[in-house]
Amino acid sequence: MPVPVNHSKPIRTTAKESAYKQILHWIIDGTLYPGEKLNDTELAEALGVSRTPVRESLQLLESQGLVKMYPGKATQVTEIEKESIKDLLPPLAVLQALSAELAIDHITRDEISSLKSINQEFAEALYKKDFHAALNIDEQFHQLIVDTANNSYIIDIVERLQAHVRRLFFHNSIILSESSIDVHDHIIRSIENKDKEKASALMKENWLEILKDFYLPDEVTK
Repeated sequence: MPVPVNHSKPIRTTAKESAYKQILHWIIDGTLYPGEKLNDTELAEALGVSRTPVRESLQLLESQGLVKMYPGKATQVTEIEKESIKDLLPPLAVLQALSAELAIDHITRDEISSLKSINQEFAEALYKKDFHAALNIDEQFHQLIVDTANNSYIIDIVERLQAHVRRLFFHNSIILSESSIDVHDHIIRSIENKDKEKASALMKENWLEILKDFYLPDEVTK
């Protein structure tokens, strides 16, 4: 099983969390490809931890539908179902929209400045056609708003849903449109103006717009 070695190894006191995050990242970006069998001993050696935090991480990833464990046989990365985006995006869009609405009650000037800076970086990445970076920066933009909403239940559910969405993005080579730059600007402006209704509507629209990039050929012609 090919496992990268050029990465930071987790600190022992946070071995489980670090192992989980690294394995999750490898699954999302395809380093650990769909259907690949996972060897907990090899993963433990690569991460510089014992097998226990790796096994615990794999159990958590199984509960999230990203790996499948067959007791006594094997553990495999789950296959990707492109059509699942139609089930993932609507609830994620609603939660992101709610986050934008709630964030207005907590957001600071520094956080608004951060959103503007992140969107500028997002624009630069798109102009350079560095779409991998653009995806990561786009996630930073939305995550800051989710975190600012200060609702642990939303944060937890969004994290689970977004892991699957990111994986679909990477494997289907989704290219974010430059129109998202302006949408982000409008979202920031509506948050600044404390316009909850508009911020919520813009955020929901921003996420649901992505669906058109996932339509299957026979559906486009309908």
